[in-house]
Amino acid sequence: MKIEHVKGENKGKIILYTLSTCMWCKKTKMLLDDLGVEYNFVYVDYLEGDERDKTKREIMKWNPRCSFPTMVINDKVCIVGFKEEKIKEALMT
Repeated sequence: MKIEHVKGENKGKIILYTLSTCMWCKKTKMLLDDLGVEYNFVYVDYLEGDERDKTKREIMKWNPRCSFPTMVINDKVCIVGFKEEKIKEALMT
């Protein structure tokens, strides 16, 4: 899986599963950038075959609907969709 890394302040392990064409995914990435936090992201729609299927199964462990964006923080917290206040709260704890 091609994971892209964005440098910033370490607020824990953050992985963001996104679609390249999703407006809410873009807004979530912009929020993380504005907050200056370090995170990793994957454009799921760029993946193919087994790699795409494996990634979707990973997302479904956290978000059975497999909708986007799906953000997993420290393998404990999952935030689905663009929920600015929840994201800020999760990153400030």
